Amino acid sequence: MLKVGIVGASGYTGTELLRLCATHPEFEVVAATGESMAGTRLCDLYPNLAPAYGDLTYRVYDPADFVGLDVVVMGLPHGTSQPIVAELLGKVGVVADMGADFRLDEPALYDEWYGAPHTCPDLLPEMIYGLPELFREQLVGARGIAVPGCNPTAACLAMAPFTKQGLLDGGPVIVDIAAGVSGAGRGPKAHTQFCAVDENYEAYGILTHRHTPEMEQVLGAPVLFQPHLAPMNRGILATCYARPAEAMSSQDALAAMA
Repeated sequence: MLKVGIVGASGYTGTELLRLCATHPEFEVVAATGESMAGTRLCDLYPNLAPAYGDLTYRVYDPADFVGLDVVVMGLPHGTSQPIVAELLGKVGVVADMGADFRLDEPALYDEWYGAPHTCPDLLPEMIYGLPELFREQLVGARGIAVPGCNPTAACLAMAPFTKQGLLDGGPVIVDIAAGVSGAGRGPKAHTQFCAVDENYEAYGILTHRHTPEMEQVLGAPVLFQPHLAPMNRGILATCYARPAEAMSSQDALAAMA
């Protein structure tokens, strides 16, 4: 049984991880932080988790609660995971960051797209991009994992078979994504309230979305990315377009993805 700690377990992503761990026969969550929920039992906030977690309580982060665990996962906003990863890497079995702090290989790109310098760029090579369909060999034995963003996961799984085999003409890959409202996080925001979202379909982050360089890094191709907020709780629909280097039939495309 692997001992698991979750830093930032009260948001949507952290709660989904709690749910997955609850049904996994080899994972036992022994520590979970939620700064604004400290002292609250997990089951009081999410009653459906009561059978799995009983009296486990959200706590304020203290490294002493996590050092020595088999797996520690971060579910924090970008910019907040860096010092904790630096503190725990090498002192736990595996550190996985579900935020954006370690996804980009180049520190300058992080500064450009996230508006702040990376505080521990020396750790970037240690944090392996966690898309096993493409990076399985590198992930074996890794001490750190950078969990991919939601939009890049959808786009890269769709288009990597074509870019990696050199089947496209070198022009931009166009990625058109519709995403559920939970992707905006658990905190209340005016544009994610029911009346703003229901029966609506909104383009956002026009030409400025931070997942763009992540897609370009993985695909090795320029990307024109436009996300849309759709009136659904969760999920992503990615429609991707690109020009082939040579004439390609539907059967050719399916064979490339096999």
